[in-house]
Amino acid sequence: MSSLTAARVLKPIGTAGSLFAFGLDVGRAVFRRPFQFREFIQQAWFIASVTIVPTALVAIPFGAVIALQVGGLVAQFGAQSFVGSAAVLAVVQQAAPIATALLVAGAGGSAIAADLGARKIREELDAMMVLGIDPIQRLVVPRVLACMMIAVFLNGLVSIVGVMGGYVFNVIIQGGTPGAYLASFTALAQMADLWQGLAKALVFGLIAAIVASYMGMNAGGGPKGVGDAVNQSVVITFLLLFIVNFVMSAIFLQIIPSKSG
Repeated sequence: MSSLTAARVLKPIGTAGSLFAFGLDVGRAVFRRPFQFREFIQQAWFIASVTIVPTALVAIPFGAVIALQVGGLVAQFGAQSFVGSAAVLAVVQQAAPIATALLVAGAGGSAIAADLGARKIREELDAMMVLGIDPIQRLVVPRVLACMMIAVFLNGLVSIVGVMGGYVFNVIIQGGTPGAYLASFTALAQMADLWQGLAKALVFGLIAAIVASYMGMNAGGGPKGVGDAVNQSVVITFLLLFIVNFVMSAIFLQIIPSKSG
């Protein structure tokens, strides 16, 4: 009984180690040739097609909620002129990368896990290895790079739509002035904040694709195993995203002031 309990306790550690090793294998396979450009384009188009509309729709309430909350808080201090800058800072730094990551992981990542899981239970991956074809270099690398590229583009989309939504809600509902909202953009926000959001989106896309690919390629037990792999990939990705977001935010908060100073 004690050995069974120990095995259950150590299983997540072993999974984390295997996931990290899988990520290293993907990193090495990126530089192998030939690069699967056709697969990369197809995966990028597919991920964009399933995420772009939900991302745009989610970005509107994100920007609205941030504008309403920040506007109400700032108004209590008599600093309504900084509403635009604070809203832009919150959207670009936090809301846009997180919203992008959740949708890339929920829509694109689940599709990647389901596709690779179906190939696994049909023994297509084993057949590729028998033929001397590396499944990581052939299938995983194009999906990982496609997720990273689309995550960066979606981050820009969420930033633009979120800022526009915040502008509309601040001007119409809170009675703010358009000129003050636009003029305050540079009061608190810096160019480094935009690079921070882009870096987060790039890393989040990488994590979502690697976790989804790992869970899909290790699926077992028939169709039920594929479904379990999809669910586990989404949950694990969400947990990792929030942890990595905290770490990256803390690092940037230490780096950016030293550069500006």
